[in-house]
Amino acid sequence: MRSIATVCLSGTLEEKLAAAARAGFDGVEIFENDLIASPWSPSEIRARCADLGLSIELYQPFRDFEAVPPQVLATNLRRAERKFELMGELGADLLLVCSSVSPDALDDDDLAAEQLHALADRAAQHGIRIAYEALAWGRFVNTWEHSWRIVRAAGHPALGLCLDSFHVLSRTPDVTGIAEVPGRELFFVQLADAPHLDMDVLQWSRHHRLFPGQGAFDLTGFTNLVWRTGYQGPISLEVFNDVYRQADPGSTAVDAMRSLLDLQDRCAGGESSVLPAAAGLTATAFARLAVHHDSAVEVAESLAALGFTHHANHRTSPVRMWRQGAATLLVSSTATTPGGAEISGLGLESTDPAASARRAVALLAPQLSPDVGTGTTAVADPDGLSVAFCPQGDEWLTAFLPTVEAEDDGIGLTGIDHIALAQPFDRFDEVALFYRSVLGLRPRDDTEYAAPFGLVRSRSLGNGGVHLVLTRPLLRRGEWAPHVPDPQHIAFATDDIFATAKAFRARGGAALSIPDNYYDDLEARLALPEELLAELREFDLLYDRDEGGEFFHFSTPMIGSRVFFEVTQRVGGYRGIGSVNAPVRMAAHRSLRTTADSAPRGVSASGPDR
Repeated sequence: MRSIATVCLSGTLEEKLAAAARAGFDGVEIFENDLIASPWSPSEIRARCADLGLSIELYQPFRDFEAVPPQVLATNLRRAERKFELMGELGADLLLVCSSVSPDALDDDDLAAEQLHALADRAAQHGIRIAYEALAWGRFVNTWEHSWRIVRAAGHPALGLCLDSFHVLSRTPDVTGIAEVPGRELFFVQLADAPHLDMDVLQWSRHHRLFPGQGAFDLTGFTNLVWRTGYQGPISLEVFNDVYRQADPGSTAVDAMRSLLDLQDRCAGGESSVLPAAAGLTATAFARLAVHHDSAVEVAESLAALGFTHHANHRTSPVRMWRQGAATLLVSSTATTPGGAEISGLGLESTDPAASARRAVALLAPQLSPDVGTGTTAVADPDGLSVAFCPQGDEWLTAFLPTVEAEDDGIGLTGIDHIALAQPFDRFDEVALFYRSVLGLRPRDDTEYAAPFGLVRSRSLGNGGVHLVLTRPLLRRGEWAPHVPDPQHIAFATDDIFATAKAFRARGGAALSIPDNYYDDLEARLALPEELLAELREFDLLYDRDEGGEFFHFSTPMIGSRVFFEVTQRVGGYRGIGSVNAPVRMAAHRSLRTTADSAPRGVSASGPDR
């Protein structure tokens, strides 16, 4: 049974219920604020849920009840009776009671157990059970072990424990004791992931929770411990997140369901997995560019300078193939915005394309028509990018007719190193989960850097020969923003970047100009040999190194509206993408465009200039 709390989703209660049902959830937790704001009566909500095929698994929250003086208890019991009547109309038989944060509460476990017993007694008369949860910021009860001791002391069959992974894991890293809780006394389980943050736990909880697999908590271990108790109830998502609260509830609900399916698969593991296995990905077979007709010449000239040859045309569609070594680009004039040029699709070489497609569809990826060029299944990522699964080898190339143009030796590019995609502010975690769960890409590193227009977050994911980089600004942009919204780039690999840079220049190519200040700082920080620094400066190359090796790269100016190309060389076991150099590159792009572009400043955009 998969459930979701209505607090996870944006919109009215009616919209939240519809989104949960469309995403395939079996049940919902009704959050009290959503019911209060709804024009529907509790009985109408009950009927609507039944029509949608949703059960109401929980009504919540009931706050500040236990361990209080007698006069406060009387008020609280009256309040509870009204909620029991409401729940009867609603058709909900489980009420979540949070540990108290009230200044009236007393540090008295015996009193808390006595009063919870009395509450459970009254609830049972209405056919209702009570699930007691320790808030991580509870005044006296703030760990799951403490709430469990009180539940046991109360000893009422209508009173049980609620475990919320955020409240548990934010306070208690070692949770192995959960497996000792009898499943019959564990009434409800809520899941939320979160990044590791050093901040007040209440603010952490209210603003930064994530769906499973999007944060840093060990939810696989937590959930496996829950199953060991013999728990038979629903697994429900309860995620407070500022972005989700303003995002489209339909896409958020799909993201939520994908996270649960992925978690369930990871908990099962091996032969008992509930999803088709992720097939191996061996290479990025191609990147697809959509260009506007007025950008076609600029794109062709840029590719020619990079040593690409117009290698073939598709037999039935207006798609041109440009190749150099194993680096392949498919270019079509499908962009509708003047000056447009953007990455519109990826082709990933799979050891089993059909299996890759089956897993993607099982994880709710929208299936597209067979990909033009490969004839294989393609799906859409949450941002609408086409992802095609290609067979290994050149079999799919038979869909293209070679051109009469003779190929040359190029400039030494050997393939696609990585592809960087800027994400909308509110889709970053959703897209990252998609690529991790659907494609089996593993996180390599998360970085943040101070760009010319604010902080940027970057996440690198890879597996086999596929390497993707996702970026986004940490805050939504206002009116003052760069010329280039949501930039993208394709990074090509070479084995000798100095020879490649020289050949690129000989073909009329011009690398993005890097200021002398960068090289002065490089010498001060890393004490590079004078000869190496001179070569880096001559060809406008950027440099980075880590414990595994070195990284050299240069970029082209922006091509069209949002795309540029990069050439990279990895030496040794370097794993990053030179993120330390991103602010320098972004400032250089900005400087070049403000000099050449007549567009006024202050144009609204949603992403950082690159």
